[in-house]
Amino acid sequence: MTFADLHLDSVLVSTVRNAPVLIFAAMAGLFAERSGVIDIGLEGKILASAFVSAAVAFATQNPWYGVAAGMAISVALAMLQGYVAISQKGNQLVGGIAINIAMSGLTFVVAQFFFQQGGRTPDLGQARLFDVVLPGSAAVDNIPFLGWLYAHLIGGHSVLVYLAFGLVPVVHWVIYHSRFGLRLRACGENPHAADAAGVNVERQRYLAMLVAGVLCSFSGAYLAIVQSGFFLRDMSAGAGYLALTAMVFGNWRPVYTFLGCLMFGFFGAVQIQIEGVDLPVVGRIPGSLIQMVPYVVTVIVLAGLMAKSVAPKALGTPFVKSR
Repeated sequence: MTFADLHLDSVLVSTVRNAPVLIFAAMAGLFAERSGVIDIGLEGKILASAFVSAAVAFATQNPWYGVAAGMAISVALAMLQGYVAISQKGNQLVGGIAINIAMSGLTFVVAQFFFQQGGRTPDLGQARLFDVVLPGSAAVDNIPFLGWLYAHLIGGHSVLVYLAFGLVPVVHWVIYHSRFGLRLRACGENPHAADAAGVNVERQRYLAMLVAGVLCSFSGAYLAIVQSGFFLRDMSAGAGYLALTAMVFGNWRPVYTFLGCLMFGFFGAVQIQIEGVDLPVVGRIPGSLIQMVPYVVTVIVLAGLMAKSVAPKALGTPFVKSR
């Protein structure tokens, strides 16, 4: 395969399919961090929900039961993280990293115990969530550009893809135009002022962690039930950390965070497309170097934007009620 054989249409479709994992996780982190809680445990919650979703979907042969079970474990971990960070005033970074490390090992051990397949689950087969075919796709499929746009770029995706893209305007409205969002931002910026105004800061932060747990579960379910069709050890491959980077890129704003997720989804798609391709001048790039592309982009984004990004002022600061 040569550079001339690369197709932009395939890259764009892959971008749409790669982005939901990051979108769900980034929106989850957005709720947590807007309330003042650092959610570095996104990676662990993605892994846990991916494993439980795959295991339950395989056992029941129903993907929606898998999604619900993944949501339950992700919410449970979010509440545990909230208990450490909010009630016990613990170090939020340490608590999140502990969840990531624990889930990386625990999911592998439990998968090996139950399925005896080297730490992975069996293929889900018919228990996967399959693509949605939009009405009229067959009729327009042969029309240049319009057929590709409607049947492949817009259509032909899982219901979770549409949920991820539809989630962005909803999150934007909730954070900036609802009473819940106003209280959420107040807790993240100045929790003592919010408390003086009658807002229960700890309750608000727990609600934010609950929402974060629900949204993060969809990332894991999408990985296992849609993209792969099984669970594999550490299959999230740093998606939680990329989602956090997208938040920094987007300055903790939903729409700009979404654009950051699309950017990382695009580079992930390019990484897949150029593997094994003879590029001009440089020739064929080793696969290990190609796999570094999203993470190199992450370092560049963080180095260039971290100083310019303005995080919520009370982010990472435990709230101690004034007497």
